[in-house]
Amino acid sequence: MASRQRVTILGATGSIGQSTADVLALHADAFAVDTLVAWRNTEVMQQLMQRLQPRCVVMTDEQAAASLLAPCQSLGIELQSGMEAAIDAAADARSDIVVAAMVGAAGLPATLAAVAQGKHVCLANKECLVTAGRLFMQTAATAGARITPVDSEHAAVHQALCGHDRQGMRKIILTASGGPFRNRSLASLADVTPEEAVAHPNWDMGAKISVDSASMMNKALELIEAHWLFDVPASQLDAIIHPQSIVHAMVEYQDGSVLAQLAMPDMRSPIAYALRPELRLASGIPWLELASQQPLEFMAIDEQRFPAMRLVREVMRGEDVLPVVFNAANEVANAAFRQRRIRFVDMLPLVEQALSLASDGRLDTLDAVWALDRQTRLQTEELIARA
Repeated sequence: MASRQRVTILGATGSIGQSTADVLALHADAFAVDTLVAWRNTEVMQQLMQRLQPRCVVMTDEQAAASLLAPCQSLGIELQSGMEAAIDAAADARSDIVVAAMVGAAGLPATLAAVAQGKHVCLANKECLVTAGRLFMQTAATAGARITPVDSEHAAVHQALCGHDRQGMRKIILTASGGPFRNRSLASLADVTPEEAVAHPNWDMGAKISVDSASMMNKALELIEAHWLFDVPASQLDAIIHPQSIVHAMVEYQDGSVLAQLAMPDMRSPIAYALRPELRLASGIPWLELASQQPLEFMAIDEQRFPAMRLVREVMRGEDVLPVVFNAANEVANAAFRQRRIRFVDMLPLVEQALSLASDGRLDTLDAVWALDRQTRLQTEELIARA
């Protein structure tokens, strides 16, 4: 029997990490877990330790790591702490596959370390490509890394492109549910609470991503991700609202054909695909019974309701600076809304203000990316303080 591939999960205690654990548990004959990396959720980490029996656990929060010392010792699991340990784990030669599911730009250094070692990276962290797309993809090409997308939309595009000449492709179309405020009156959006924004109608996601979905910022970031992942210009990228989240993306070809990928809205499906695309592993999700589904609807995106989709067109016309500013300002605005320091309708104007302060250009090093990221976060906090 072939040896099992060893997997490291960055962001193991989040929704993607836990769904990955579900898929790996179905295929214990094919995969073993090398390292689990998380921030500070020790309760979920202990459950994963029992279930997956990793070789090593890394908690980037020092206090969280200290609280896991005894449980790790009792299970014979190596314990490390800090972000540098997470980066080392991603690059460690003892793992073959790295599932990159840390939230936000904080996941970039560890994911880039895995790419630089030529690993198979299952990419769930879109901010890696939004903030450092050129550097990330150039590093992957140089190191011979294999990048397979975990976002359901990009996994769908990956499948719809397989076996087709890219010159025959006319357009990539990502679908968006429209979130919880698709039909809410524009005037009432000023009164939206964080609890309402996090209550996504179709997907079980973390708070940050759920708020991004409610504002359609998540889809805007996914368009930037698709630009780098599939080497497609902005003019060939589009998005459409599809409330049922059954069709995850479509690729339109020059002959008028449109290839779509359909599945129930469950992240275990794209995770299983990303882990081993050539084999179509069982994912454990329910079968799609189209006859029992409600009608599938599609509608254009209202950019007045979702200004992120207007802003991202401007961002994608630029080079490297604008996406970094777009992402960093959004992360600050998103957190400020969840902390009730600003309103839901204040988030995108803040991002637009931050973009207006930026001069576009290329960023050739990770240090340059981080310097701009820090500067943008400080500027955005200052804009909030002055409001």
